[in-house]
Amino acid sequence: MTKHCFDDSLIKWQVLDGFEHLQYSILDIDEPGKIIDVLFKFSARQQIVLHRHKVLNKTFVVQGEHRLYHADGTLKEIRATGSYTVSPPSDEPHREGGGDKDVIVLFSIRGSDGVLYEILDDELNVVAELGMRDFLDLHQKQKQL
Repeated sequence: MTKHCFDDSLIKWQVLDGFEHLQYSILDIDEPGKIIDVLFKFSARQQIVLHRHKVLNKTFVVQGEHRLYHADGTLKEIRATGSYTVSPPSDEPHREGGGDKDVIVLFSIRGSDGVLYEILDDELNVVAELGMRDFLDLHQKQKQL
């Protein structure tokens, strides 16, 4: 079988201030249906900010290894290219990152117009929240670029 490499050179990656090792591109938001489809790119051999998913997330690994880490930074799980996962809301904090190269993951975030993600400090205190309104604003900003 022929192996193919995903070419993300035409994707207009965005960054969030204060969020290292993370880029995103919002593909679509169905506000009435409460569904956000977004590509996330996590840097190779790095971990993004500690957070919790407060709603259902469906993921598909497009490129690389999607690595999940416990709050203490130890490796929890590796999802290979082509992996599809359905993850219900969880109170378990974690970090995510790429394997030996940047990982690109399609996230389909579903089910709420309220809080979607809680951002935590190393003591597990909530320091920020990302909700539907935040993604709508980011999407609008992205369209203007």
